[in-house]
Amino acid sequence: MTGRTRRASADAEGKLSVARNPKATHDYHILETWEAGLVLTGTEVKSLRSGKASIKEGFARLANGEVFLEGVNITPYEQGNRYNHDPVRTRKLLLNRREIERLVGSVEQKGLTLVPLELYFRNGVAKVTLALGRGKKSHDRREDLKKRDAERDMARAMSRRA
Repeated sequence: MTGRTRRASADAEGKLSVARNPKATHDYHILETWEAGLVLTGTEVKSLRSGKASIKEGFARLANGEVFLEGVNITPYEQGNRYNHDPVRTRKLLLNRREIERLVGSVEQKGLTLVPLELYFRNGVAKVTLALGRGKKSHDRREDLKKRDAERDMARAMSRRA
């Protein structure tokens, strides 16, 4: 975008979306999802409210019974000066103990990973949707593309008839 800042978009259920990761559904079979809170600094929250974040390179890891979000880029706040944060720092996720225990069992299985799907505000609190995913093979991706193209062609044919 030229010279304009991207604004967050509001949802009907009071959810203000900041960043999405559509490539995650392309690269992974999504098995299960969770909603988690984030531990953020003040300038990170201000930067998120202006819609300046990217979760495309993000992933979550488990360490010492806690879940951490890595690779998520939250652009430094313009007026933050010396209080600004590191854009790609590791951020702690807030999950229930039972949820973390389920994640530990799932992630230890072969080929499963935790990927962020969406970063948003719900009732003024920053949240992230985490998904447990199994990596797709290249033939799976091709099949998905074929299905999508076929559905698109059918929708076009139906709209021409009507």
